[in-house]
Amino acid sequence: MNSKQRVRIDKTFKYLFQFAGFACIGILVGIFIMLIYNSVAFFIQIKPLDFVTGTQWNPSLHFGLLPLLASTLLVTFGAMIIAIPLGICTALFISEYATGVTKSILKPAIEMLSAIPSVVIGFLGIVVISPGISAVFGLSNGLNSLNGAILLAIMALPTIITVAEDAIHAVPLTIKEASYGLGATKWSTMKSIVLPAAYPGIIAAVMLGMGRAIGETMTVLMATGNSLAFPTGFFSSIRTITATIAIEMGEVPFQTTHYHGLFALALILFLITMSINVLAERIANRIRKFQ
Repeated sequence: MNSKQRVRIDKTFKYLFQFAGFACIGILVGIFIMLIYNSVAFFIQIKPLDFVTGTQWNPSLHFGLLPLLASTLLVTFGAMIIAIPLGICTALFISEYATGVTKSILKPAIEMLSAIPSVVIGFLGIVVISPGISAVFGLSNGLNSLNGAILLAIMALPTIITVAEDAIHAVPLTIKEASYGLGATKWSTMKSIVLPAAYPGIIAAVMLGMGRAIGETMTVLMATGNSLAFPTGFFSSIRTITATIAIEMGEVPFQTTHYHGLFALALILFLITMSINVLAERIANRIRKFQ
């Protein structure tokens, strides 16, 4: 293969990859335009302020975002309370303590957890976790926000552990050896050297896990009770934005106010996830500047 052929091949793959990148951006922009178009049709009929501040979601009378948004944020917050410490500690164990055999078994097993269908996780919540919650806390029904938070934490863990472990493993070995050479213990090195150096990757892991949790549909649809009432705590039955769209989109009449209202919910969800990703990138970049 001569130099001209190599240059031609390089250019071909360069344009191929460039096309793939712009195609992804085009798809994202197309989705955003579709959401905007249908949401505008909704806001022509329903005042945006009434939608944002409304406390009831009853498509025959009211289109209130607050109970659905509060339910989504509550179950996501609960999931992150469980998943973040468990995920980061597991990532530290795999990267810093696990031996070759343990690591070769544990890491693939955790990554395989992400391949379990969300329906199976939801079924686990119905038949195992829900009865346990009702028995421990003396509730008549365990299909509530706590159940959903536990299940979403399970689903977010593979993402958080995998990305955080990669970030921790990427910390240069020379930095750790320098810390050990100064007499620091393994725990002190991890706490004062490894974790600060891996902060950008860990933040990315947490944000990706949050995005995974906030966008999940089937699990929360099955395991949280699907109550449209405003949530009062982790023992409340709730319905998230994603579950509402999944339940109602298949039955709503085409081009009605209700139909366009579901697109407005999807737009809100899109903006939330996009904001999380942008915020994560900005925080990670700011941390990198000070390192």
